[in-house]
This record gives sequence, C-alpha cells and structure tokens, in this order.
Amino acid sequence: MKETIAFTLNGRPASLEVDSSRMLLWVLRYDLGLTGTKYGCGEGLCGACTVIVSGKAERSCVLEMKAVAGKKVTTIEGLATNGELHPLQKAFVEHDALQCGYCTPGMIMNAYGLLLTNPHPSRSEIIEHMDGNLCRCGAHQRIVQAIETAAQRAGGA
Repeated sequence: MKETIAFTLNGRPASLEVDSSRMLLWVLRYDLGLTGTKYGCGEGLCGACTVIVSGKAERSCVLEMKAVAGKKVTTIEGLATNGELHPLQKAFVEHDALQCGYCTPGMIMNAYGLLLTNPHPSRSEIIEHMDGNLCRCGAHQRIVQAIETAAQRAGGA
C-alpha cells in the first residue's frame, strides 16, 4: 500500500508516495536516481548497499521505506560538501582502496558509520567492523589503511 514517507536525504527534506514495504535501495536508485548505492546480494550480507540512517550504517536492500520515516538518510552522494570530497573519500583515493569500485560506496559508508561512533578506531576494530563488507578485488588492506588515514586526519567522521 502506498503512503507518503517523509525523511531527510543527504541533508534535504524528502517526501515520497511509495509502497511503505519497498526497500530503500530501490527507491534511492530508481525513484531518486542516486545510483551510488549498489545492489549486491539483496540479503544484507555483502554491504554494497550500505547507507547511513540516523547515524548508523544500514543495509538498504533489506530496509523498508517505513523504517526511514522521519529519519536522516545519507548516501555516498551526500558525503561530499560543496564539491569537496569527504576526508574518507579522499583517503580511499589516496590509498587506491578500490579496484573495480563496485563495493567502494558501501565500504565508505560503512567506514563512515564506524567513524561516527568511534572516531579513533584501532586497526582491529576497523577490520572487525568492515568484515561484513565484501570486496572481490582484494583491496582490503588498502581499505583498512584508508580508514586509518581518514580517522587520523579528520578525527573521525
């Protein structure tokens, strides 16, 4: 059943009439054209679809629209400010923490979620937190290094 869902998206008010049980991933990609959030497994296991919902990393492929009503949603497109990449995005570029790039938005958003709650994570905390985000290219070491660099430079998120 369609209903109006109001939330904040990348710092701006959003209101859509959608099926409240539709997954956030599909609304972001197809209704709003925000294709940075990727489809991976469709079961919340790979992390490609990770976004931030009210300060917490969430898998958008298993998150119904009704769950974001009244909340703040941030996608990879919402991290940059005034055309300037977020320090985490800069660190990923600097460390070449990507290869094909498909998992990168989800990796960055999950790392951002970590830095929101723990601005100075240890290497082992980073590895543990990022364990649920899969990269088939094998850039995991560079990803960890990028997150460490971003945490050192920005004092977190």
